[in-house]
Amino acid sequence: MKAAHPRDGVLVDRYDRVARDLRVSLTDKCNLRCTYCMPAEGLPWLAGPELLTDDEIVRLVGVAVRRLGVTEVRFTGGEPLIRPGLVGIVAAVAALDPRPRISLTTNGIGLDRLAPALRAAGLDRVNVSLDTLDPDRFTELTRRPRLDAVLAGMAGAAAAGLTPVKINSVLMRGVNDDEAPALLRFALAHGYELRFIEQMPLDAQHGWDRAAMVTADEILASLRREFDLRTDPAERGSAPAETWLVDGGPARVGVIASVTRPFCGDCDRTRLTADGQVRACLFATEESDLRGALRAGADDEDLADRWRRAMWGKRAGHGIDDPTFLQPARPMSAIGG
Repeated sequence: MKAAHPRDGVLVDRYDRVARDLRVSLTDKCNLRCTYCMPAEGLPWLAGPELLTDDEIVRLVGVAVRRLGVTEVRFTGGEPLIRPGLVGIVAAVAALDPRPRISLTTNGIGLDRLAPALRAAGLDRVNVSLDTLDPDRFTELTRRPRLDAVLAGMAGAAAAGLTPVKINSVLMRGVNDDEAPALLRFALAHGYELRFIEQMPLDAQHGWDRAAMVTADEILASLRREFDLRTDPAERGSAPAETWLVDGGPARVGVIASVTRPFCGDCDRTRLTADGQVRACLFATEESDLRGALRAGADDEDLADRWRRAMWGKRAGHGIDDPTFLQPARPMSAIGG
């Protein structure tokens, strides 16, 4: 049955927000064990048959781009670099008409090796997660001694032209909250763009504590002790990061304050999990199954209509400040960033 309310051709919700940015999780697996994401022993991974195949991913992305107005596609995980068919998926999405902008969020391990092939396939740029520059602290945070590999991955991405290379950093109180200036100095020295992200309630252990979260105001206060930060005059639009010019520019630093300065009113994102579920919001407690419909023989217009209906039900905001807020059952590694 055709949806009664959503406008044809776009992913609109009841608050007239239109989703143009698609986040696609390629796997729930990861080769790190970051303390704020998953336990040391890992998690029960999705079984192979539950995962979308490479062809199924490309088909659903094609539906989003050709029929639903999506213009930006970002591949996430888990860790997307460990998906064997990654380069082929990127190439197939880059061949779509109209062609979307294509990016990748990764921990950077192995990126130096894959960057040239990904660039040749059509990947436009990367976001790399990096929370510390201290090797011992990195090992403590990720439970793996791989800082050198991450730094090499970032350098390899820049050399391959996957620019601007953006860094995503999460600060944790009493762990790495003293590193904001050092991370910014590092980014400036290498020509990377740094984004700090407030820690969100998406850990597998459900141990998030707002009182322990380092806020955007605290991050900015720490940076201003060493840098002159001025409001970026550029239009923010639907971008999740507020940005500031560093020492007069042109370099910028951003803060994604999902908790203390939510930007839900301008959200333009839709998400597809590695097992083919549409999520209207990162913090949604409901999902809509596209994998089942696809494998049952649904045509592209039926898939598009199911996606439209899923997004029509998107809530006004994530509700973290509401006393009734419930953390999603799936952790970030299973949802995708």
